[in-house]
Amino acid sequence: MSEYDLGDVSVVMGAYNEADAIAHVLDAIGAATDDRAEVIVVDSSSDATAEIARGHGARVIEQPPRGYGIALSTALSAASRPVVVTTDCDDTYPMARIPDFLDYVNEGFDVVSGDRLYHGADTMPVVNRFGNAAFALGASVLAGRRLHDVTTGMRAYRRDVLVDIDWTENTGLSAELLLRPAMRGYDVREVPIDYAERRGETTLDPFSGGAEIAGSILRVCAEERLRRLIPWATL
Repeated sequence: MSEYDLGDVSVVMGAYNEADAIAHVLDAIGAATDDRAEVIVVDSSSDATAEIARGHGARVIEQPPRGYGIALSTALSAASRPVVVTTDCDDTYPMARIPDFLDYVNEGFDVVSGDRLYHGADTMPVVNRFGNAAFALGASVLAGRRLHDVTTGMRAYRRDVLVDIDWTENTGLSAELLLRPAMRGYDVREVPIDYAERRGETTLDPFSGGAEIAGSILRVCAEERLRRLIPWATL
């Protein structure tokens, strides 16, 4: 098994009007990785997010706003290094933990997923906190294994996992990115992380967005269960 270092890491994210936060995120990534990681930002903003990101050394891919999952899927496809870390652009995730996530990958895990709810996520809006806990509980029942935070945005993957699976969801991609690997038998490790108050205003409506995520969880789990019953099915 290969031993990866920080130069083998791509950090990817989608961005939509995150000018207040993006510089802080990119500075934190640089500090955590000694400026060795490849950083890719897929941007659909009408503000200065793209300009700020380029000024901080990120590779910026601009595309029309079509949703979280489409932006992140573009970023995942653009990643060129063997370990891919996903994050959000709102400065809520602890980029200082990237080396820890890499250590878990080097221990043999295929997916390392940040669990925001372990410590309580007190900075998260109450509606979001209870909604994310409900998503985790429902997904655990449907997937047949205990999962603690299926909608977190911070994870590390062996790149071949991302390449081997066809990703189909948009708003619910964060859940899909954990559920499909977990249900296909990849080695998944959930790791408690701190979760900070976001910088700037959120652009996701918790109710309509939550309904879309719930639909994704149901759909993905149903597809993966069918895949187990019919192994030759292409899903």
